[in-house]
Amino acid sequence: MNKAQLIEKIAEETKVSKAQAETILDCMVENVKKAVKKGDDVKLVGFGTFTKAKRKARMGRNPQTGKAIKIPASYAPKFRAGAEFKSLLN
Repeated sequence: MNKAQLIEKIAEETKVSKAQAETILDCMVENVKKAVKKGDDVKLVGFGTFTKAKRKARMGRNPQTGKAIKIPASYAPKFRAGAEFKSLLN
């Protein structure tokens, strides 16, 4: 399912226009991004948790030359599915 299909489904099930559904979805995504960037966890009960995870510096390889390169430490978004979501899949 892509974004357009999700917007269509939200609009259909909530009986709002597609434009309103898109605005709501965009607002939700932006607020999740801002909260995770700030370091807050976003917990959606029954769905999962979005967090900010620290990745350590590490050594990697350039695939073209095979030369070792240092990959600096960074942050990455992380999602952990909730129990209800996991049980739905099994």
